[in-house]
This record gives sequence, structure tokens and C-alpha cells, in this order.
Amino acid sequence: MLLVVGLGNPGSEYADHRHNIGFMTVDHLARQADCTPFRKKFSGVFTRAVLGRADAMLFKPMTYMNLSGSSVQPCAAFFKVEPSAIIVVHDELDLPFGSVRLKKGGGHAGHNGLRSILGRLGTPEFCRVRMGIGRPPASFRGEVADYVLSRFSAEEQDQLPQFLKNGAKSVLDIAARGFDAAIKRTNTRPKKKKAPKPEAPPTEADPEAGEQ
Repeated sequence: MLLVVGLGNPGSEYADHRHNIGFMTVDHLARQADCTPFRKKFSGVFTRAVLGRADAMLFKPMTYMNLSGSSVQPCAAFFKVEPSAIIVVHDELDLPFGSVRLKKGGGHAGHNGLRSILGRLGTPEFCRVRMGIGRPPASFRGEVADYVLSRFSAEEQDQLPQFLKNGAKSVLDIAARGFDAAIKRTNTRPKKKKAPKPEAPPTEADPEAGEQ
């Protein structure tokens, strides 16, 4: 069984913030898989899903971001899900908006949700689906914390449906093919096509040259 965890903060005031892209992606997966409504348990909400041929739990901690691990660890323990079968979907400042990358292991890079999960699980060896939200633009007034707790721009909102679809697709790819195969597909950037070489202009026949 897989445990797919979307990170975010509970409450309508946070629902459309950049920090809640994990919640949004898990909600997209739940609609796509035609899941039953989420139920409360483990200081969070969960629903069962079949992703491809894999049984999965879709889970959203309701502890606020900084205490996500206090919700994820009891859920994983109850369903006997090993860390390697946990997929955490979260916002990522160090990736441009709209990009999706996979990772397993490593540190938390200052992300408080990952910090909490890592601390409670006692291991970093869980899968991460990193949803790029980009760094604050030069015009943004405030701290990074203010930025992640702000709403997407109008332009970003137009691209959000495809972004969520791509994030969900990466989760489904892990479920269907395994992490190692999925990371090769998701993280490999398409090669740029080389521009065709310009054709040499045709040479003009010498009008003074006679037939031999």
C-alpha cells in the first residue's frame, strides 16, 4: 500500500495559498480516482484510492504545516506503510513555478512540513513530489514566509489546472512503475532540438560557359 500525503494548512483562509499545493494535488487525485469523501483520523483526513493497480491512502494532515509529522507518522504506523512507500507532495521554492520533480531522501531544505515528517519518521527515505512555486519576484514586498502564504498570481492561476494534473501524473507514475522508473521520466528534461543548418544558396551557372 502507498500513503500519498499532501502538505498544506487547514482552513479556508489558506486554501488557495502556494503553501497548499500539496493539498490541491491530493484533492485532484481524489477527484480523478472518484474516491469517497475524506474522513477524519490521525489528526488529518484520508480516503482510499486505487492508483493504477496500487492500493493507496490519500492523506492530508490537519495539524498545520509545522506539525505534519505528528499526523503522518501515526497514519503510516496504523496502516503499516514503510517510509519508502510514503509519497509526500509539497511546495518547492527552489523550482520554477509549474515544474515537477521527484526526489527520495535528503534533507528538508528549510521546509517545515518535511522537517516535521523527517523528525517523526526518523528517516529521510520517503518519496517527495516537489511542486515548484518559484522564489518571490523582485517586486514582492515581504519575507519568504509571506510569499508561500500568499495566493497565486492571475497568470499562475490560469496554469494551475495543468500544474496539478502534472503533479498527479507523477504520483500515478510512481504507483504504476515504481519510484526509480518514475524519477527518470519526470526529472529528465527533454533535449532541445538543434536548429537545422541553413542550406547553402544555389550557385548560378556561368552564362559564358559553353557546352563541352
